[in-house]
Amino acid sequence: MRIPCERGRCIMATYVDILRSEFPEIDTEVFEYITGVLECGGPDFEDEDEVFEAIGGVLQEVSSDSKNEEDIRDICLQMFNTLKLNDCDSARKQVLLDAPVQLSQIAGECVTTTNDVQGIWMIKRGQNTTVNAKKLEKAEAKLKAKHEKRNEKDSQKVASPLVLEEASASQASSKKDNRIDASGKNKSYDIRIENFDVSFGERSLLQGAEVSLSYGRRYGLVGRNGLGKTTLLKMLAGRSLRVPAHISILHVEQEVAGDDTPALQSVLESDTVREGLLKEERDINTRIAAGHAEATDTVRLSEVYAKLEEIEADKAPARASVILAGLGFSPKMQLQTTKEFSGGWRMRLALARALFAKPDLLLLDEPTNMLDVRAILWLENYLQTWQSTILVVSHDRNFLNAVVTDIIHLHSQRLEAYRGDYENFVKTKEDRLRNQQREFEAQQQYREHIQVFIDRFRYNANRASQVQSKLKLLEKLPELKPLEKETEVTLRFPDNFEKLSPPVLQLDEVEFYYHPERRLFTCLNVSADLESRICIVGENGAGKSTMLKLLMGELTPVNGIRQAHRNLKIGYFSQHHVDQLDLNVSSVELLLKKFPGRTEEEYRHQLGGYGISGELAVRPVASLSGGQKSRVAFAQMTMACPNFYILDEPTNHLDMETIEALAKALNKFRGGVVLVSHDERLIRLVCRELWVCENGGVQRIDGGFDEYRDILQEQFRKEGFL
Repeated sequence: MRIPCERGRCIMATYVDILRSEFPEIDTEVFEYITGVLECGGPDFEDEDEVFEAIGGVLQEVSSDSKNEEDIRDICLQMFNTLKLNDCDSARKQVLLDAPVQLSQIAGECVTTTNDVQGIWMIKRGQNTTVNAKKLEKAEAKLKAKHEKRNEKDSQKVASPLVLEEASASQASSKKDNRIDASGKNKSYDIRIENFDVSFGERSLLQGAEVSLSYGRRYGLVGRNGLGKTTLLKMLAGRSLRVPAHISILHVEQEVAGDDTPALQSVLESDTVREGLLKEERDINTRIAAGHAEATDTVRLSEVYAKLEEIEADKAPARASVILAGLGFSPKMQLQTTKEFSGGWRMRLALARALFAKPDLLLLDEPTNMLDVRAILWLENYLQTWQSTILVVSHDRNFLNAVVTDIIHLHSQRLEAYRGDYENFVKTKEDRLRNQQREFEAQQQYREHIQVFIDRFRYNANRASQVQSKLKLLEKLPELKPLEKETEVTLRFPDNFEKLSPPVLQLDEVEFYYHPERRLFTCLNVSADLESRICIVGENGAGKSTMLKLLMGELTPVNGIRQAHRNLKIGYFSQHHVDQLDLNVSSVELLLKKFPGRTEEEYRHQLGGYGISGELAVRPVASLSGGQKSRVAFAQMTMACPNFYILDEPTNHLDMETIEALAKALNKFRGGVVLVSHDERLIRLVCRELWVCENGGVQRIDGGFDEYRDILQEQFRKEGFL
């Protein structure tokens, strides 16, 4: 069948034309079903036989003129040819190969019936269909089996075990919701996503989950390392999960690219509306000055000025400067080009741009990792007045208590919502678990009581009706499952070593600088022994990491002396620990390279002590989450049994349970500890001495973290941040 067209060309009729021509009286619902199958499965059909397997039985059922199997196969061949001509040309193939697969979009495009939840295989039929329901179901099952078989073959084609898995999401959505979004009539800024799955490679992270984000509320997403918190943020940011199109999203994930743009200007440019209006203003004024203005330019210029005034564009530089200052950028740094900053400072710049742009949904993944204590306190204060919606992943318990209004707990492949801050979440969760356990135990006792009656009178004819009644009662009881408690995180630092007489580590009158014009330390005098639990705080750039390297002997003082006990054995954890790991090998292989000559069982036992057990231990390190990589680094650091630990930001990427376990392990350890940290919880649990690194030296604060926090809050008041 061919349709004539202009310029002497002919176009093969579409499968829709063929279907209407060959089956003019076809039922509407069956028609939608068949076209839906062909639309969704078109690119996957390899020949006409596969088309016949998918829809041939249905076509025979609806054929009013009793077409035989050969006729139906001929029609399927025509449809197959139109699918290949219209849908599988080389250009389309390339586009499909280059584009990311969005399952939620596929589900939205392959619409089948109105007002029904639908996905790729979810099709609901009315009661008055003229086709045999069993044959329809059989056709559906065949096509689904074909897709599953093809997917299985594709997964077996992966050549290298080092190819990283990719995250994906799928979501059932209704035709009504898709139509409302497409029409632009949805004006709500609330977000509700129901019945969605998220996976990472072959591992399922979420199943049948749902999440609701009310506009203006601030949500903390919490859960153990490796369960999918970061992946969920990426699925939302990439709109793999359906978020209404009119809602703007910003995900602070990657650092700002380094170029010649000044930091302040980089932040200003994140407001695209303001930048567009300013450019239009410049263009119109240029035409007016050159005498090339059109009659409408003056009117448009007035409109531009009105919009700039409405968004308070003149106040934007001051607002951007306040945000940068709060995140630690001095006035001089705000004028530096972005390429002059390190990766950590560019991440701060990315955060500043997001705060300035004010998206409808702000996604933050461990924002405190890149900040010092001063900047964290400023960010807490700033976000408390945030007007739109925030979803933040954070391990910082105090940060969550200060910022969030709700907690979303990711566990057991689902999401549970709690009102209130993190402390309220912990209390409510414990109460809920106790109630669930009591309910389960009560039901078990009730079941046992009924079962005793049934067993006693099972063969008593006089009690037969009562036994039957009890059996029905048992069947109707809802099945409650025992609580699945999360495994407790335990860390242990081996301490089978001899005591060392103090001081075991000391810096005397040390002076150090990288450049003579900027001296980091002058007359630095510090010491530590095996009883020390020293926490170092201070602004980024004050020299905290440098002082740790001086203590370890990695850097040599310009003046002064470093003294260390001859039996001192230091274990070092770098804040950039990931850079020290070989990402292309497994955790077991990593320890084998570092400590050869031991059995695999020893390596697995060492990793298991830090939560890297079973399949995790043999997966490439690159595929582990940030927190899991940190645990591998801990396992590697402690295997040599040091008697003194120097830890630089050890909590980055760790979940809260692991941070608690880390604090307990450090307190039980019989050796010395010096750590740099911005995590208030860890500092409060471990710290016996607090050192503030500033102004070329170290100041000891007797009042601990509370006194240091009060000092910073007073500085904020003086600088006008509060």
